[in-house]
Amino acid sequence: MKHLERALDGQNSFWKYLAMTLILFLGVSTIGSFPLIITMIVHTIKNGIPDIVSGNITDLSSYGITGNTGFFLLLLTFLPMIFAFKWLVRPFHKRTITETINGRNHLRKGRIGMGMLVWGALMSLTLIYGLIVSPENYQFQFHLGRFLLLLLITLSILPFQTTFEELFFRGYLSQGVAAATRSRWATLIIISLAFGLMHALNPEVKEFGFWISIPSYILMGVILGAVSILDDGIELAIGIHFINNAFIALFTTHSSSVFQTDALFRVKEIDPVGELIWMGVFAVVVILLLGKIYHWDFAIFKQKITVTPPPLPDPYTSPDDNSQGK
Repeated sequence: MKHLERALDGQNSFWKYLAMTLILFLGVSTIGSFPLIITMIVHTIKNGIPDIVSGNITDLSSYGITGNTGFFLLLLTFLPMIFAFKWLVRPFHKRTITETINGRNHLRKGRIGMGMLVWGALMSLTLIYGLIVSPENYQFQFHLGRFLLLLLITLSILPFQTTFEELFFRGYLSQGVAAATRSRWATLIIISLAFGLMHALNPEVKEFGFWISIPSYILMGVILGAVSILDDGIELAIGIHFINNAFIALFTTHSSSVFQTDALFRVKEIDPVGELIWMGVFAVVVILLLGKIYHWDFAIFKQKITVTPPPLPDPYTSPDDNSQGK
């Protein structure tokens, strides 16, 4: 195992994690928000102070901002954050961005695609099931030009948002908690709770209530965290997170969705309890299926996180033997 163990190098002072978090979320994210803020100001000057009737803070239509434009501007916030993280993680922690992903010096790209394939298939089955069982709940709103633009934004900008969140939570913070606790269970629980609470200001939480919505985010964090620990890296989680958000942006939107896009379907009513149950089913299927594919050792959760010592030299081999023939 290499991912969490990579952090056991003495570069994990609390002040470093605090400074990195403050720089990214108070400094860099503010800079990334400038295009959105400027656009809102320009539309306010042009159209007057908007009459905001929606409780969804990410619904920018009252400013005269289209769904695709608003989606693009919201995602743009994460673009400087991921680059700032890449620049800062080495001087702060003597670690590369790839080592934050899996503790290695190379990226396992195939796992990103596998995560997308498995989770995307499950979400597709759920949408098909909904269309068959309750078609009246889905309003078809296809417009070729707007959908192609949405597709372009989703493929080009959305990966920055989902990858940054995985880098920060399942990569960076997980390594920090692992170094402090030496426990995989503690790492999974603490990071999943933090991930869930980070979404407390999302419009879904205001619409359906804290105790209904936050468990869904925490469960999603558990799925992504468990997959990352079992697979010794976050590539699968990066793929799952991306396809989850991309599928929602492209195919289903709702008045309370954080992504207000020109998706193919506008869902009239959401059943948050039903969605939580579906996610629980997804969790079991995904972990068992991927575990079968990658031959995971589920007992790894019981093992303490320690530095693996280098192999002992062969006592029958003279040190000079290794230098012969060079």
